[in-house]
This record gives sequence, structure tokens and C-alpha cells, in this order.
Amino acid sequence: MDDATRRQFLEATLLSAAALDSCSSSASVSAPRTMQRKDFEPAYLRLERTGELAKRAQELYSIYRACRLCPRACGVNRLKGEKGVCSSTSRAKVYSSHPHFGEERPLVGRGGSGTIFFSNCNLLCVFCQNWEINHRGDGSYVSDDQIGRLMIDLQGIGCRNINLVTPTHIVPNIVQGLRSAVARGLRIPIVYNCGGYEPVEILKLLDGIVDIYLPDYKYTDGRMSEKYSSGARDYPEVAAVAIEEMHRQVEELVVDENGVALRGLIIRHLVLPQNIAGTDKFVRFVANKLTPSTYVNIMAQYRPEHLAHKYPELSRRLTRTEYQQALGWARAAGLTRITGD
Repeated sequence: MDDATRRQFLEATLLSAAALDSCSSSASVSAPRTMQRKDFEPAYLRLERTGELAKRAQELYSIYRACRLCPRACGVNRLKGEKGVCSSTSRAKVYSSHPHFGEERPLVGRGGSGTIFFSNCNLLCVFCQNWEINHRGDGSYVSDDQIGRLMIDLQGIGCRNINLVTPTHIVPNIVQGLRSAVARGLRIPIVYNCGGYEPVEILKLLDGIVDIYLPDYKYTDGRMSEKYSSGARDYPEVAAVAIEEMHRQVEELVVDENGVALRGLIIRHLVLPQNIAGTDKFVRFVANKLTPSTYVNIMAQYRPEHLAHKYPELSRRLTRTEYQQALGWARAAGLTRITGD
């Protein structure tokens, strides 16, 4: 192991220790509300019984004719095979489907989070750690019915939720696939694991479908999002309004008797070198616009990936000092449910 590798290993170890420390300290301050799992019913089951889920699926599919599923509103007719920024038609692509044990602890439980990774993305960040999936579009085309079968398979092997990773650009397929899964007996929570760049119009169509929202809040400065996320200068404003809507729909995190999430909001924030992500402003947003007890994951695992080497300010890992500063800002803002998962 050379000196540079040793330094990177030591830094990663120290950051992990700091994250664990933050988890321990926050857990003693504020615990999530608990509900018996036997008393919980996913919201989408009620919508399916009333016929509302079918209506939502139809309305979402109609948006493909002039796509505005994400704030870029490219306006292309994806039903005819046209592609916008996300490089997707109306056919969904899946990269992988499996239990994930590396997500936030309330999502994992004993059986893991039932993760479905969808190909392509509407943000296309230069430092993307899944660039093969999100930028290059690796994966295989699947039918909506196959998406439903994947959900059932994950439930069948003991996963405690269905974790939809990068779902924004193929929401119509997901909702139709969900209907297929419901008919086969799905009854575990749906997790909407997104980049935070979501139109409120679409989120309102997901009200009562999604049980757990898991958005990123990547930047608080539009100049940063424009530079590092393919021109998305309006990201901070859009993400703020979107997350407020998510909070309105599902409120704070609720867990079962074993601490596994049933419903609620979890926000991820990746701390970037030189405070490029604007962590100090982000934590104040959560405290002032949501609630200080909102579940927030302050993530330390940034590493230079994909095109990050072209940007000197992003071409290194986070330092321990930078991460500790981020945690300090969160505590100073009054946040009481901070984790570093």
C-alpha cells in the first residue's frame, strides 16, 4: 500500500467513525414515532381499491406525449421514442434488483431494502458514483408488468420495502408496474429514492402512492447545480419546494416495533469539498421550513468519480475537518435526528 492509498484509507476510516459518532449522539436526542407493523397498510392499497391508482397511472402516461416529468420539461414525445435530457423513451430500463444492506438503517431491517436501480437520470452530475447506470444507461429494458414482478420477488425474499432508485423519469411505468404487483399481493412500503429535482405537479400525483420519500438535497446555490449537474440552475429552489411537498404528504419518519421504516421523509445530503453543497444553508432550511426532528443523513462518503477529476475543487475526498464542520452546522441549526449512514 503506497502513501497516498494509506492516507485515503485513514481518512475514510476517520470519516466513518465521525459518522457513527453522529448517529449515536442524535439517536439519544430524538427517536422516531413507532407503529405496529400489523396496523400499517401502504397507502397505495387504498388507491387501488378505489380505482384512483389506475387513474393516476393513466394521467402519468399521458405526460409522456410532451414530457414534463422532471423540471427540465423537455417536451419530447417519449411515446414515439423521442428522448430528452434523461435519454429515455417510454420504455423503462432496469440495471439491477436486489436486497440492499447499505441504505439508511431504518430502511434495511433484517431482510434489506428491496432496491430496484433504474437506468438513466434527469440530473447527470459530474461526480456521479453510479455513472455507468445514470449516464451511460447500462441496463435492460423491462415491461411494466416485469417491474411489478420484481417488486413481488423482493417482497418474497424478505425485503421490508421497495426502494425505487432514480425513478423520476419513468414514474408512469413504475405506477403501472405497482398495480401489477398489488394484484399479486404486494403490501410493503414504497420508497421514492430520488435526486430531489422533482416537479410538485408530479409529486401530487404520487400522493398516497409513495410511503417513504428519500430525496437528496444536493446544492443550495444555483451556480453550483448549474456547473455540476448539467445546467440545472434552478435545482435549489425546485428541490426545496419538492421536499416541502414530500414532507406535507408523509410527514416525519414512522418506524415499526423493530425500528424499520413504514412511512415518512428521510433527506440525504452529501457533503462536498469546500462546502460546494452549501451544507450550512441546507440544515437551516430543514430546521426552518420542515421540522428540527426531520430525519437527515449527512453523508461523508464523497469520492471523485466519473468527470470529477476535471474539476480541481472536486478532485479530492472530503476531509475530517470538513465533515465535522458540517455536523456542527446541523447541530447549531437545532436538528435532532442526524445520522451518517
